[in-house]
Amino acid sequence: MTTQIDMFDDGDNGGAMLLVELLRSASLVLVKKLSNNDRDWAQFPNKHQGGVYIPPAQRESGFFPQLVEKARADGEATIRECFFRTEWPQVDMVREKTRLVHYTSKGAETHMTGVPKPAFATLSPASFLVMGRYVTEGVSIYRCLTIDSASADALLLIDTLSLPADFVSGIFEPAAALAAERDAILDFAGRAIEAWLAGEIAAFADGNAALPSTVVLARMARDRYLADHGLTTLDPWAIERPGDAVREISRTIEWELFREFQRRERAIMLVRTILGDTPSDVTAAGIIRSVIDNIGEVDRLMLSASQQRKSRAGYSFEHQIEAMLAAGAVPFEKQVVMDARKRPDFILPSLVRFTTPAPGATNGLILSAKTTLRERWKQVQREMAGGDLFLATVDESIAANAIEDMASLGIVLVVPETLRESRSTEYVRHANVIGFDEFFHEELRGRRMTGWA
Repeated sequence: MTTQIDMFDDGDNGGAMLLVELLRSASLVLVKKLSNNDRDWAQFPNKHQGGVYIPPAQRESGFFPQLVEKARADGEATIRECFFRTEWPQVDMVREKTRLVHYTSKGAETHMTGVPKPAFATLSPASFLVMGRYVTEGVSIYRCLTIDSASADALLLIDTLSLPADFVSGIFEPAAALAAERDAILDFAGRAIEAWLAGEIAAFADGNAALPSTVVLARMARDRYLADHGLTTLDPWAIERPGDAVREISRTIEWELFREFQRRERAIMLVRTILGDTPSDVTAAGIIRSVIDNIGEVDRLMLSASQQRKSRAGYSFEHQIEAMLAAGAVPFEKQVVMDARKRPDFILPSLVRFTTPAPGATNGLILSAKTTLRERWKQVQREMAGGDLFLATVDESIAANAIEDMASLGIVLVVPETLRESRSTEYVRHANVIGFDEFFHEELRGRRMTGWA
């Protein structure tokens, strides 16, 4: 059986980073978040799609060769198609006649077929197809990667191309995206160099390089969201789709703010690493020598961005849920230590009412917040303590079998409304998955809160 190559393996493939190389070398790149149909055909024997749906905007963008009408008998619906070579280095396969076909009788529907099943067979929901176009002597060749949504590679892709949380598909010029990020860092580095020349780099760093605490950054993102939407509080009873609001704040707005602070931090650290803190006569040769001498530190700074974001993302999600509970006057206690050192994110309405319900009152519940799940939901299971457990997440990569395992244990998943409805996730198929709107309006206000007074 053909298996996928680990793109960041340091073994026999010489540490080759296929995604990084593609983004550096391809003039144009198509990225598509895969729907369930885009990958189910490779995972289940009863599926017949046999390829990937390509949206009309990308089909007609000029990224692919021009579609040509296929010869048909009189009266038959028009079929437009083209053929091209695709290379799939992760599975070591080449397809000389990958086909893009538009059956006009089916409306806008267009499929790319003639692609290798092993490239799609083990992907998680909401994974990505990345296609780089290379033109040689007027002929286009396409290098293709599938990026599993549960992998660190997905975060690298999202960060490099600044893909928003609601991204579906698009065509990018990677060089332009990378140049824009580099220019943003260098623009601020220019200000840092001016401070260095004035002998004020340390003070400049103190005032500009520090990342706000997770609480402060979360509040900044929330304030921007409220201003953009003409709201005064994050009241879940007043917001039509409260889960989408939390997702937009924590996964889009706060990330944009974080990246700006991070650019400043990295620009200042690069200047101080290469030039030091004390102004001196600097020559080109001296700067080059300093870069060489500190190349390991420079690499570490430039590569630390994604990991830093990942470590803070969970706090952001938790902070926004806390703000929403408070704005909705939902009684809760946060991070209360239970028996055996269990410390759930939120207990509603309180630890006392959870462990010892009042006579005739509805039960309390535990609400745990996890940006990404993977196997972490098994740890959350230990927090149940015989009560109801609701697990809030914005993770799109959870497979059906994991959702079913959680259902068997009585765990209810709470997800943003858009993810609940999405054709890229597997949430819509399961009764133990609800949206934030259902959680607040039906589970809390409809069933429980009247008994918590």
